[in-house]
Amino acid sequence: MVIALILRLLRMILLGLVGWEISAFANDLVFIKALSFATLHLQLIGAGLGAAVGFLIGPWVIKSICLGLRDRLNPLSTRRFALGLIGFLIGLTIGALLTSPLSQLPRDWGNILPITISLILASLGTLVMIGRDEQLPDFLTALLKRSSGQRHTSRVVLDTSVIIDGRIADICQTGFIGGALIIPRFVLDELHHIADSTDTLRRNRGRRGLDTLSKLHQDHHVQIEVSEAELPESHDVDGKLIRLAQKLGCSILTNDYNLIRIAELQGVHVLNINELANAVKSVVLPGEILQLQIIQNGKEFGQGVAYLDDGTMVVVEDGHHFMNQTIEVAVTRVLQTSSGRMVFGQPVIKVNHPSGN
Repeated sequence: MVIALILRLLRMILLGLVGWEISAFANDLVFIKALSFATLHLQLIGAGLGAAVGFLIGPWVIKSICLGLRDRLNPLSTRRFALGLIGFLIGLTIGALLTSPLSQLPRDWGNILPITISLILASLGTLVMIGRDEQLPDFLTALLKRSSGQRHTSRVVLDTSVIIDGRIADICQTGFIGGALIIPRFVLDELHHIADSTDTLRRNRGRRGLDTLSKLHQDHHVQIEVSEAELPESHDVDGKLIRLAQKLGCSILTNDYNLIRIAELQGVHVLNINELANAVKSVVLPGEILQLQIIQNGKEFGQGVAYLDDGTMVVVEDGHHFMNQTIEVAVTRVLQTSSGRMVFGQPVIKVNHPSGN
């Protein structure tokens, strides 16, 4: 009881002093001077009001402020609280830098504006830093990468199609992709949605994508980063991928034709896994002799179809006579199509067939 009374008296004295100083400051304002109060009288009134507030309603006011702050700060994570504090200090620092020029303003503006601007900037800094909580880690990571002089292609964002495709795991094992693989959270959510589909084909595709991620995770030479950026300004997954790549300054790894075209139009660098596959296929030239096994008939009459070790289709004229046989084929021409490379050839030794057959 005695301690509570002492604390109340201390609050009364403190707020009385605050009232005294505020009254002294207010005495210089134009609209206060118009009331023709003596300086001492005004300061005594201010001190009395401050003491009365401190003694009568001070405990209730302080308790309400503390409870309000507790209710607002409790839901904040430690990281968001720290970001808010950093934003508050940044705002105060900018306000302090503006204090000197603002204090040169005429009349009462030079006294009021510096404090007002500092409080406004501190509040804005706090709100901005807390609001950017989800995007700040990705921004800082991209900033560190750029400051270290690394090229934007050292990190790539994976889309859903290239994960389902599965070849990315084999490519990473070769060491051709040395940077980190960024997998957005919304891509993981889409994969889980596909894997839970009632359609058997879609479900199998989704599970194959999850198996690819598991294989990448088990490879200790592959660095995987999961981006938690939500990017609410974009509604579809492709738009979010492009927006994320723009913010991080990195490339998109995909085999989705539509995504490739949209990303290129928006200036985002794209790594097309299909172009990579075509680039590493065996190079054959017209006149070259190949040992091939004819395994099926072609679309045109008399044609046979064989395949190179890398999967390239070879159309052999008059090849249907050698079905399931390994023969020598001379390459006649090579065509590059949108779906890949096609090779045409003909048997080195042609067989004369009886007339009528």
